[in-house]
Amino acid sequence: MSSSSSTAGRTLADRLRGWPDERLVRLLTERADLGTPVPADSGQLASRAATRTSLLRALDLLTHAELLVLDALVVLGQTSIERLVEHVNGDPAVTRASAHRLVDLALVWEAPGGLRPLAAVTDLLRSGAAGPGSGLLPVSADPPSPAVLAERLAGLGEGARALAAHVDAHGGRGTTGTARRPTVPDGEPTSPVEELLAARVLVPAASDQPPGTVELPGEVGLALRDGRTTRQPVDDVPGLGTTEREARRCEHAAVGAATEAVRRVEQLLETWGTEPPSTLRTGGLAVRDLRAAARLLGVDEDHAALLVELAAAAGLLAQGSDHEGTPAWLPTPAYDAWCGREPAERWALLAGTWLSTSRVPGLVGGRDHTGKAWNALVPELSSSLAPETRRAVLAVLAEVEPGYGLADEDSLVKRLRWLRPRRPRLRDDLARWALREAAVLGVAGLGALPPYGRTLVLEGADEAGAQLAPKLPSPVEHVLLQADLTAVAPGPLAPEVARELGLVAEVESSGGATVYRFTAASVRRALDAGWAAADVHAFVARVSATPVPQPLTYLVDDAARTHGRVRAGRAASFLRADDESSLVEILHHQRAGELGLRRIAPTVVISNLEVEELVPLLRELGAAPVVEAADGTVHVVGTTRQRARVPRTARVAGGSAADRSGLGDEHWHEVARAVRAGDVAARNRPTLTAPLSPSGSLAALRDAVETGATVTIAYVDSHGASTERVVRPRRVEGGTLTAWDHRADDLRTFAVHRITTVRRTTGP
Repeated sequence: MSSSSSTAGRTLADRLRGWPDERLVRLLTERADLGTPVPADSGQLASRAATRTSLLRALDLLTHAELLVLDALVVLGQTSIERLVEHVNGDPAVTRASAHRLVDLALVWEAPGGLRPLAAVTDLLRSGAAGPGSGLLPVSADPPSPAVLAERLAGLGEGARALAAHVDAHGGRGTTGTARRPTVPDGEPTSPVEELLAARVLVPAASDQPPGTVELPGEVGLALRDGRTTRQPVDDVPGLGTTEREARRCEHAAVGAATEAVRRVEQLLETWGTEPPSTLRTGGLAVRDLRAAARLLGVDEDHAALLVELAAAAGLLAQGSDHEGTPAWLPTPAYDAWCGREPAERWALLAGTWLSTSRVPGLVGGRDHTGKAWNALVPELSSSLAPETRRAVLAVLAEVEPGYGLADEDSLVKRLRWLRPRRPRLRDDLARWALREAAVLGVAGLGALPPYGRTLVLEGADEAGAQLAPKLPSPVEHVLLQADLTAVAPGPLAPEVARELGLVAEVESSGGATVYRFTAASVRRALDAGWAAADVHAFVARVSATPVPQPLTYLVDDAARTHGRVRAGRAASFLRADDESSLVEILHHQRAGELGLRRIAPTVVISNLEVEELVPLLRELGAAPVVEAADGTVHVVGTTRQRARVPRTARVAGGSAADRSGLGDEHWHEVARAVRAGDVAARNRPTLTAPLSPSGSLAALRDAVETGATVTIAYVDSHGASTERVVRPRRVEGGTLTAWDHRADDLRTFAVHRITTVRRTTGP
């Protein structure tokens, strides 16, 4: 606050006109709703800043300390910063900083004579709609002297003093019940309520309150609290429960988790590219498919739900149709491009998406208000609080000193409650989920942020990915073959090697050293995909850093020897084999009746099943058929990679902190320039005498509310008759003016759109 307050303009709009551009841009950045659409001038900007909806959003941005300082300003009324510091319980530096922020958010303005909260802010705090505060009511216009007030309180009995303290601690209002409400002493009080009323410690509430309501005046509350607006210090910030943890160990844990997160997303989408899960009618993912994904990745269902939701939010997974036209969840073409990028870049997309998405994977498996279970990927799993909460969690973790890690999850939740006390209860759950998700994605490790995690918060995902890159293990292109038909990958495999190895072998265990196992079924899977035995031998020899064990060579040769002996075609379908014994084995199998077979030649058998049904059944019986095309050649029906067709939309992957909302600093500078241009134009026209648009009337009337001015309005009633009214505006809300009409000597309401002119007057 500057010392020029006494020479400042008479209204909030005047103050905004005098702000430097950078300060105006900060206001527009924090309260983005004020600049959308672009306001015509500072008058309209000030008018928007005073609307109830915008004020509630702005109050959501305040810490517990800032809310209590704002409450103190409401209690004290227009006051100086020195008097505010005197009455606020806490560090003067915290009080001053909080007051500065309230002014910067246009919740308080520097009126001539001191700081003054907006009238609508006072209404919100007095009604309790603004959240936690002292509960004190404003000091009376003509309060008794401190000596008189002290004498009144000293004369109260023990029960009356306890009741006064109770009313003070619960909002400053109460009801008299059956107690009398004397306006003048009329005998000895018979109850603590009557004693307080008689001593004028409690007074009848205003006429807009329910009958029987009494209030504790602000000056009484201050006296009960030894001159302070709150008993609790405003700077009583909850501490964080931490423990010593080696910084290098925390970073290694985070880097390992980041590596695993990228690998698992790739493993999941590679599998779903060939065996996609069906889409539910509600648009989600079936519980059985989520469980299968968890088994595939070797994680629990909560972990799997996070990766599935993140892949979809990043544009790597979308709804499409499989080969049969059934709606299914499929990788997108963007996934193929993602696979071709460096591991750190792939992680940056996942981390940046997690930080900005409104999706809430933590809700998966829970139930809605009707008791229905939430499935992954359903549209309803979303909350606008999620991105802000994740950033707040990381910002708190960034406060933990190197060499320490968060040991108490509850302490972080309590800190967030202090930072954003007006947020709903879901905020606690969002914070706990954010902590666990950060650990899964490698944004944090062992309760601490690694250096690249701090960069993610401050600069964006791209910069964090670049910082992470040198810490990631380099991809390897070889494995160590064992005599027990396993292959150990001594690090993260190059994507193409991992894809091919995943086709010819099964993943037995994952982690820093993934273990693959070769089986007859996995080798046949590669042969079904069109590989020849020679291709399998060549691949194994190329990727093995050790000699190829003889058992693996035999396994491949044995699988190739039986593969393709029997060929299936359409009769509905047929089987033929050069070796009659192969068909005899099938015909004499105990389950052969399921196949609908009939032998028409020594080497040919036909079936009444379609070939798509026949081939899987034959494989269950132990045969290894291949499908024959019409020209007699082998038709490969293996792993066709399917992709979802999605609209081409612009995506921002990562990005800096400045543009994470989609509106960067340049946008708000342009809005500020437009406001300044509107101010220049406004200087050349009368402000309070010419006919006004509805928005102009709102701005003029809100100025009058803030300054307590009496104005004359030209008002057109429902019959079209125009009259002039001298009024003192009290409140402007929902397109309606509530004002004291001096002619009617009563509180009246007026539709703003019927007000054609507004001019300041001295009043009656």
